[in-house]
Amino acid sequence: MGGGGFIGRHVVARARRLSWAVTSLSLRATQDPPAAGVRVVAADAANAVALREALHDAAFEYVVNCSGYINHSAFLRGGRCVLESHLNSVLNLAEILQRDALQAFVNLGSSDEYGGNGAPQSESQRESAISPYALAKTAATHFLQMLHRTERFPATTLRLFLTYGPGQDLRRLVPQLIIGCLEGRSFPVSAGEQLRDFCYVQDTVDAVFAALAAPAVQGEVINVASGRPVRIRELIEAVQRLIGQGEPQFGKVAYRPGENMELYADVSKARTLLGWTPTVSLESGLASTIEWYRERR
Repeated sequence: MGGGGFIGRHVVARARRLSWAVTSLSLRATQDPPAAGVRVVAADAANAVALREALHDAAFEYVVNCSGYINHSAFLRGGRCVLESHLNSVLNLAEILQRDALQAFVNLGSSDEYGGNGAPQSESQRESAISPYALAKTAATHFLQMLHRTERFPATTLRLFLTYGPGQDLRRLVPQLIIGCLEGRSFPVSAGEQLRDFCYVQDTVDAVFAALAAPAVQGEVINVASGRPVRIRELIEAVQRLIGQGEPQFGKVAYRPGENMELYADVSKARTLLGWTPTVSLESGLASTIEWYRERR
């Protein structure tokens, strides 16, 4: 689910390299022909009738929920729609999927669920959502844990921090920085004092497939991140240095109201339960990502 999105496309590609038969569910049909072995289905997962019709033969062994979109709108400014769309998609999937076939369900959560909690954020902390988007992610996490406890639904939630890499939406931070620098222009950014945790997309996909193959982690919530805090200003300067041009204007973008200035993960649970550790350094991941965008200019 969400197979046409940034992380979803990488999950689909990995599954095909493993010779799995893949169904990719997206909100809208794409113009690109599907890869061999991939069935592409278009439906709004928040619409139960449309989803049931699209997945009428929903006998899947493994499901990865990559759906959703980052939107920090306030409740009265579109936030209700965000909340309902994210949560209803998970509710509908859990209802429609054929339980006798399903072996593992991996749900992609968000570090935004931690809200203002202190760093490093760990799975033992109580969530503290500060937006409808974060609340929707939190509610989906708790719903799937309840379903596992009461009905043995085979769900694991991977709580992602900032995944980046080739193919990410141009509205996200890393692609915006790369494009601005590749074009050699001046562009506004925040003062960059925030500490954040960046994880290269292939490392994130490794964690997804590790969770799919580990029945013992079902019912768990697991952080997926590098575990290494990086100031936003350091990230911006690294992109600028690797490209050799670009003029970020620090302090021209205000911080979000209530923004957590230190959001980076404790990843010890992922190491212990999944045997997973990220392998791609920020420098290497940025270089690969920059090259991908450079080739497509």
